[in-house]
Amino acid sequence: MGFVVDVLGQIIQIYSWALIIYILMSWFPNARDTGIGRFLTNICEPYLEPFRRIIPPLGMIDISPIVAILVLRFATSGLYQLFAWLA
Repeated sequence: MGFVVDVLGQIIQIYSWALIIYILMSWFPNARDTGIGRFLTNICEPYLEPFRRIIPPLGMIDISPIVAILVLRFATSGLYQLFAWLA
């Protein structure tokens, strides 16, 4: 079971990095129009959309991706704590 938890933790970590890269791509013109940009859009937008509906932008700054990444971090931490409790 520890292996499964480690794999899930690594997947969440990779997804967090994908979100960070996707967010940084917004700073570069036409970066999201590339193949990698479209791929990241397809995997990141479904997760970010609910956060964007709940958290309004502060002026020109969208803080919803930060909250989304924090939720992933808390989920990873909770996953490891749950495993430690069960073991």
